[in-house]
Amino acid sequence: MASPQWKSFPRDHPQTSRSSKVPFQRSVSYPSTNTNGVNSRETGVVEKLLHSYGFIKCAERDARLFFHYSQYDGNIENMKVGDEVEFESTLDRRTRKPIACHIVKLRPGSVSGEILSEQRVIGNILSEPKSSRNKLSGTPNPADSGKVSYEMNGECFFLSFSLDDLDINETGDLKKGDKVSFYIGTDKRNGNIRARKIVVEEAMPLEKCQGVVCSMKESFGFIERADLVKEIFFHYSEFTGNINDLQLGDDVEFGVQMRNGKEVAINISKLPQGTVVFEDVKKAKTVGTVHKPLTRFSTRKSNDPLPGKLIYDDVDGGQREIPFGDKDQVGDYTLLVEDLVQFNIATDRRDLLQRATNIELLEESFVKSGEKREHGIVAAVKEGFGFIKCVDRDARMFFHFSEMLKTSHEIKISDEVEFTVISGNVGEMKGRSFQDPTVAQRQIAVRIKPLMKGTVSFQTIIPGTNEGFIQKVPINQWGKSPGKSKDKEADLGSIQYEMNGEKVTITYHAKDTDIKQVPDEGDKVEFNIAEIKRNNVQMAINIRVLDRDIDTRKQGFIATLKENFGFIETAAHDREVFFHYSEFEGDLNSLELGDEIEYAVTRKGAKVCAETIKKLPRGTIPGETIQPAQHQGKIIRPLRNIDPTQSEYEGLVHLIMEGDTNEGAIYPYGITGLADKKDFLQKGDIVRFQIGVSKRNGVERACIISAIRKYVRANVDSIKGQFGFIDYEVGEENKKLFFHMSEVHEGCELQPGDEVQFVIVQNQRSGKYSACNVRRISEMQRPQHLLRKPQTDSNGGPKLILIRKPRGPDGTKGFTLPRQPIDNSVAPP
Repeated sequence: MASPQWKSFPRDHPQTSRSSKVPFQRSVSYPSTNTNGVNSRETGVVEKLLHSYGFIKCAERDARLFFHYSQYDGNIENMKVGDEVEFESTLDRRTRKPIACHIVKLRPGSVSGEILSEQRVIGNILSEPKSSRNKLSGTPNPADSGKVSYEMNGECFFLSFSLDDLDINETGDLKKGDKVSFYIGTDKRNGNIRARKIVVEEAMPLEKCQGVVCSMKESFGFIERADLVKEIFFHYSEFTGNINDLQLGDDVEFGVQMRNGKEVAINISKLPQGTVVFEDVKKAKTVGTVHKPLTRFSTRKSNDPLPGKLIYDDVDGGQREIPFGDKDQVGDYTLLVEDLVQFNIATDRRDLLQRATNIELLEESFVKSGEKREHGIVAAVKEGFGFIKCVDRDARMFFHFSEMLKTSHEIKISDEVEFTVISGNVGEMKGRSFQDPTVAQRQIAVRIKPLMKGTVSFQTIIPGTNEGFIQKVPINQWGKSPGKSKDKEADLGSIQYEMNGEKVTITYHAKDTDIKQVPDEGDKVEFNIAEIKRNNVQMAINIRVLDRDIDTRKQGFIATLKENFGFIETAAHDREVFFHYSEFEGDLNSLELGDEIEYAVTRKGAKVCAETIKKLPRGTIPGETIQPAQHQGKIIRPLRNIDPTQSEYEGLVHLIMEGDTNEGAIYPYGITGLADKKDFLQKGDIVRFQIGVSKRNGVERACIISAIRKYVRANVDSIKGQFGFIDYEVGEENKKLFFHMSEVHEGCELQPGDEVQFVIVQNQRSGKYSACNVRRISEMQRPQHLLRKPQTDSNGGPKLILIRKPRGPDGTKGFTLPRQPIDNSVAPP
């Protein structure tokens, strides 16, 4: 049976196929058109439309009424949110709540929720509205409304308004003080009044301000104002020119406008540089002392823009304290407490606060404080820092460029400077504390002052000249590589001279000799004596050759033979001399390691070389008297041709004593001390040797040295000219072992497959392994895979060669079942 309410509606009510709005899906308790209640027609606006119903916001009262689509007198498809409608208000029979019925759509503009005054009113903007809106309703927030004032009948009234209340022709750029006209609108629902359809009649003249651009971000920035101690925001769109022309520090002029309750800069234009002045600086210099220096290199950010403090005497006889910031110092060098400085006083025009600026450290400060100043020479210059070679200490001193007292000085190598050294995390200097700006316990140079050329001297020259004879020349002469050794004693030569009737020896550096005429052993020289300031050691300087030994021929031994050059070991066994094969007078094929030769020393540029080399009969150069006892020792330093990184030429053998390996004597040796001149003795090798006493100077030396090594056997893999490879893998790379043909014993010709024995050595420079002392054990053997070749019999069938015997499942060399001949006449089962 149908619902009685449903019968009250016409049977031919228009239906719609719209899925979102279905008016007749359920029976409802809506009133019929024949209700006995008294109904009045109202107007409103459609606020929301749902599946089969909606809501209307009343225009004459503060109410929101429900309605069903069936109460709309028309096609529901044509209704949308915001449509103006007329309807009757009645009560729902079931819920007894007010609802809208008999809804009729009106023309746009027919419904108004307020009553406007007949005439426009003139007033002034007191505050600007904000553009924020309620997230739910989308209407302006009442708290963000603007205020406008007007007079009527001698009384002053105030009305609120939002951006929606502006006239449609207005842009919304209202600002405080603008003269406007507007209607007074009265809300029909609650009687509230507000300003409506506001029109600007007379804009308030825009106040022009000046400032300096102090920050620039991606699309906005900040300007430091010249009239107030504050910064103001600006957007790049407010700049009247090309934004790419605007830079930090530019002087600008702008207007101020309120937006969202905050001041922003508008209509920004550039001014000539120097137009904006924040403070007045006195020209007269003031002298004072540092009371609180700036804390540099601190991880804590200070909130005080002027953390430094100075004290100076005021004109009235009292003392005043004045602050300063990190940009007020001329330069960025370290200031200490009680430093004497001069500065200018700057007064801010905005708040009349004073600060010290253009602060400079006075020279009298070092005298007053008794600060210890040191001298040195700039030894190295990097990017932003460098190192100073000190007069009074061995260590080189690190420094920052920012520590230069004279900021305009360009730092260069060899500049002579005066400086102060600080060390440790916190230290004391004449009662004044300071903090190391880098790392704890690291010494650095600060407060650096450039000096005139010739001011800094590392040594004190004793008056008078001396004469003597070269006793020993430095191992590292001019142009010779010193290697990577840090032992500076090896770089010193010695001169023997007489003083007060006694023979005295004094050392010298190669740099203190004349590069055009380098002194050699036995030369008579003239020199001065200088005392080094940092350690009071005396050394010979300004060395000049007076008389050179007429016999320039030297004797020595062949120490190294390369492809087209070699090295000669001097007769004193203390250094090596380069020579080229073209300088040898004789058959090069007869030249062997350890041969005695005679040569002349010449200099080609900065390099000492041997020339006119002649071979001498064996025994020409006095050797050593060999003691019969044999000893065991350990190589603690090889010859320089084995380890080119060392500066000393001679090798050293440490005698191993029975029961204690650390108490034995140390004996030097040269190429002549090796039993096998091709032996490749390395550091750590255990050797046998005998002790020999030199016939020249009576020095004990190690002689007839032979290594106690384990020989390795393997086959030659390949020969490639002057070198080859042995089928032996060593090291992490797992490559064939390299050897040079000069390492083959007695020069025998090797072929691939020869069995050889050899010693494995490691190159000290490259770290690579190679074979030395290569000796052939047997003739060439045919490789295994070539010993037998497959052959064919007379019938042309191949022959099988057994290369591996079978092994059965039980682990035996064959199957346990007996073998039986196959009878071809019997069929298999």
